[in-house]
Formats: sequence, structure tokens, C-alpha cells
Amino acid sequence: MREEGFYVKPTIYNVAKEAGVSIATVSKVLNHTGRISDKTRKKVFQTMDKLNYRPSVVASALTGKQTKTIGLLIPDISNPFFAEIARSIEDQSHERGFNVMMCSTDNLKEKEERYLSLLVRQQIDGLIVASAFRCARLLEDVAKEVPITLVASEIPRLSINTVTVDDYKGGYLAASYLLSLGHTKIAIIAEGVRSNKPRLDAFRDVMEEANIPIRDGYVIQTEALMTRGYESAKQLFSLKERPTAIFACNDLLAIGVVQAAKEAGLSIPQDVSIIGFDNTILSTNTSPMLTTVAQPIKEMGAKVVDLLIEEMKEPKSYKERLLLSPELIVRQSTDIYKST
Repeated sequence: MREEGFYVKPTIYNVAKEAGVSIATVSKVLNHTGRISDKTRKKVFQTMDKLNYRPSVVASALTGKQTKTIGLLIPDISNPFFAEIARSIEDQSHERGFNVMMCSTDNLKEKEERYLSLLVRQQIDGLIVASAFRCARLLEDVAKEVPITLVASEIPRLSINTVTVDDYKGGYLAASYLLSLGHTKIAIIAEGVRSNKPRLDAFRDVMEEANIPIRDGYVIQTEALMTRGYESAKQLFSLKERPTAIFACNDLLAIGVVQAAKEAGLSIPQDVSIIGFDNTILSTNTSPMLTTVAQPIKEMGAKVVDLLIEEMKEPKSYKERLLLSPELIVRQSTDIYKST
């Protein structure tokens, strides 16, 4: 709200006046008490959105009120990595007496903003963010009222507790392993998100250290979808010099590569070795089972909940950035290169 050129933070009184209802009605809508018609409830929420009004979670905490609810923003629940992260967070939260309210953002700014507003209105006690989050400034504003931790995602400019895996080390493990098998025609399919950049950087560094040039067309960046992995692999297999090994920067992409290889009549791993990243349930539910770089998913979920609850109990001026180590899991989708 603006008055005489100055920004004034809207209050519950402004919401009531703008919506044409009593303060008591707005309070009942916020706290889910009393009998309020759907029409009135909708009008109050629309007014809060219009005025950019957010209830003060800090004020609720000072009065001893707690909803025992943790908000969780993830990019896509259909991605097994985030589904497994969410399950770990839910299990750990439940053990600590908290419920989890989860929203999938698809890494879209408008969804991030809408769901963040929704979660704050629900007076969550804390928030876990696994989404890339396009609007860091908004998250920074909310962090002044709601304790926040990040998992599998980093926003360096923000002072927020963070739990991530060493993506550079993971990429280095994958590329080095393929080289150790004798492969030199190695391609990479990466997702265009922050976590995949160090994986791609590590791949390039390993190849440079081995004095092996990366061939034209061997680096593809796309979305984290199985169909994108499939399409990218078809593109690679159509090259005059097709790769003998492919590093897919997540298991979803890797499974798409497996499908494309089979369709092209290529044998795995005799004709092409394939390595993924994450070690989700997908990696052991494909034939052949997938060699992959494992993220410590359960540990990541447990630690991010622990950090959040500590922050909720006693906010600290310094924030922790936990960097966990990945592990190479060798299965049947990779083998020694045999020239033909």
C-alpha cells in the first residue's frame, strides 16, 4: 500500500476495510474458525493478495501460538529425486511433531510467488525450499518473518541455512569413471538449473585434464524430463561420430537415454555406457540397472529439518551451509570400452 508516496505495510484493518467485512471476520478466515461463507472467504483472500498482506508469523509465535506445520516448496513431485526428498522431510518432520504442507512450483516464478503467499497465510512455523526460486528478493523478505532452510538448492546472496550435495565432486566422479573404462567419446546431458552447472563444469575439467577434446554436439542442456533425455539421446545417436558413453545429470534423463538406445538397436553397455545422477528408485527399476552418482537423500531430508527446527527455536545470526558428499554406485549400464 502507498500513502503520500511512502510504502505502508498493510494490516488486518486495511484488509477488513477493503473487503467490506469486520476485523473479526478476517481473523476467522485466517485462523479457520467460525462459520464463514465460501464467498466471503474468497473475497478476503483476494483482498489480501491485492494488498500484498501477510499475517505476522512472528507475532503468532510471540503469543505462544504454533500451527505445527512446515511448508515445503519443491519443483516437481513427479521427479523421483524430489519425491524421495519430500518423503524424507515428511518422515523427519512427523517424528518431531510437525505436519508438512507441500507445493510443486515447476520452477515457475508465478507459482513460487503464489504458493509462498499461500503458505505464509496458513501461518506455517517454518519453510523448506527445494525449488530453484526465481525471486530471491521475495524469499529474503519472507525470511524476516518465517524461518527458512534450503535443500538441494542454493541462493548464495541470501543468509539462509542450506543443505546441498557436492555437485562438482559428483560430476567429477562420473566423468572420471567413464574415462577409466577407456571411453573418450563421452557426451553429457544436463538440466539448465544451478545444481547442474558444477556437474557440467566438473565434466569439462576432467576431459581437459585428460587432454581429450569434447566433440561438437556432445554437450546438451535441457529440462529434467524423461522425454527430454530420450530426445537428446536420439540427437546424439544421429551424429556421425556417436558417443560411446553418456553422462546424464539426473536419473530421469538417464532413463530417457536408455529408452532411446534400445530403440536405436544399441546394446547397453556393450555399444553405449550410460551413467545417471541421484540414485533414485528409477535406477534399480530399469534394465540394465543404472550406474549412477548417489545423493544422500535421506540424510539431506533429515538435516534440513533439524536445521529448520533449530532456527525456529532459537534464530542465530550465522547460518550453516552443509555440503554432503555423493557416492558413485556402479551397476550394469556401464562397461569397459571395446573398440569395433
